[in-house]
Amino acid sequence: MPDPATQAPDLARIASHASCLHHALRVHSTDRGASTLAAQIADVQQLADTALQLFLALSPQASRPSPPDLLLLHHVAQIAKAAQDAAAELAAALARGVENQRRQAHAASGPVVLLGPTPQQFIESAADLLDDIPALCQAISHHRPEAPRH
Repeated sequence: MPDPATQAPDLARIASHASCLHHALRVHSTDRGASTLAAQIADVQQLADTALQLFLALSPQASRPSPPDLLLLHHVAQIAKAAQDAAAELAAALARGVENQRRQAHAASGPVVLLGPTPQQFIESAADLLDDIPALCQAISHHRPEAPRH
């Protein structure tokens, strides 16, 4: 398995990207159009892809990885899952928002009663998931095997 220390720049980039996306979701929570949300979904999916590429780079070639190797892979897989789950939440927000607009446009009279989570609730869930990624990156850094002492 490659040395996880060589992956530090990738982990820093993943953590930084997740933090930026988290901030964007929290700050621009009310002025979000469908195209902006779709672009954010693509950004989060790119983050998941980066994590999966890191997983592939770190995957052991041996059939029996060591416990520290498995812990490292577990953390990277959690990062990929958090990003994919965040993308799914944003996609749900997009679908719900468009559905709500469609219902309101077709309403004959009066306001439409909308059921289920609001788009904003899906967005908040995605932001929470993205907020976990920097801590996962840091956990990888803390679980690196130490260099052998001479």
